[in-house]
Amino acid sequence: MTDRSAQLHSLSIDRDEPEARSGISLMTMLSLLVGAIIATAALMWFFVTPPAPAPAAAPVTTAATPSTSTSTPAPAATATPAPRTSGLVASGYVVARRQATISAEISGRILDVLVEEGTRVEQGQVLALLDDTRARIQLDLLQSQLNAASARIRSLDAQLAEARLVATRASELAARNIGPQASVSATQAQVDSLTAQLAAARSDRAAAAVMVVSQQDLVERHIVRAPFAGIVIAKNAQIGEILSPSSAGGGFTRTGVATLVDMESLEIEVDVSEGQIGRVTAGQRVEARLDAYPDWRIPAHVEAIIPTADRARATIQVRVAFDERDSRILPDMAARVIFVE
Repeated sequence: MTDRSAQLHSLSIDRDEPEARSGISLMTMLSLLVGAIIATAALMWFFVTPPAPAPAAAPVTTAATPSTSTSTPAPAATATPAPRTSGLVASGYVVARRQATISAEISGRILDVLVEEGTRVEQGQVLALLDDTRARIQLDLLQSQLNAASARIRSLDAQLAEARLVATRASELAARNIGPQASVSATQAQVDSLTAQLAAARSDRAAAAVMVVSQQDLVERHIVRAPFAGIVIAKNAQIGEILSPSSAGGGFTRTGVATLVDMESLEIEVDVSEGQIGRVTAGQRVEARLDAYPDWRIPAHVEAIIPTADRARATIQVRVAFDERDSRILPDMAARVIFVE
């Protein structure tokens, strides 16, 4: 009986031991979890928190040494305040106030074009030549007519001088009762007729001279000249084409020879919102920057505020003039201006 009880007791389950083992395992797991959380928080604090600024170096002081001479203290440096911007920025383009497509006042075939793109020309310089053969033939004809009128005047002058001598002689003979009175009347009539013819001939010569001058001007118009100094930015015609300023162009017909720009007249045109135009005044300082050279600050000023608004965009155009000229500034460049207080 005792052995059987011992065997049964050995087969029974001890409920106190598993609970003890379970309790120890749970505490261990909780400890490990808390340690992991603390380690993660420490790592995050180490990598996220910025480093503390380095302490400023203490000023070095030197002991004053006695000296018999007095030293003058150096004046404190005064910093020049930088110009403050008004915060108003506008965008626009570089434009030329003087730009023209050069043409002739007449139609004609182009004989020669003497310029290319990028050529710098002076005022009055010849840009192109038109065929002036017919104009010169007409000039020669008018010059011949002028010469004929001058020769006729000389002939009438001689005839009038002779007629006056004859009239004087006839008057003397009639006064002596040697010649008839009718001769006096006839010779005087001849003098009057030649005087009238001479006056008409002189008028004809004056008219011929005016026609010669007009034809000379027409011949001169076959020469295309630069109306102002500048740079050629486009060559619009070639040799052999027909130049016709009144035509719309097409085929071999051109309305202009070249496009000329006065580089001294370059400026920037920007559009400023109506709500901001009160912050812009004539003569105000401006800092211009070209998109091609973003680090180049070009001094400029407000040249004029156009006294009209764009209804569609609710903007007002402002003209900005450069204070300095540079060959890098070209027409139609995109620009940005900053208005300075």
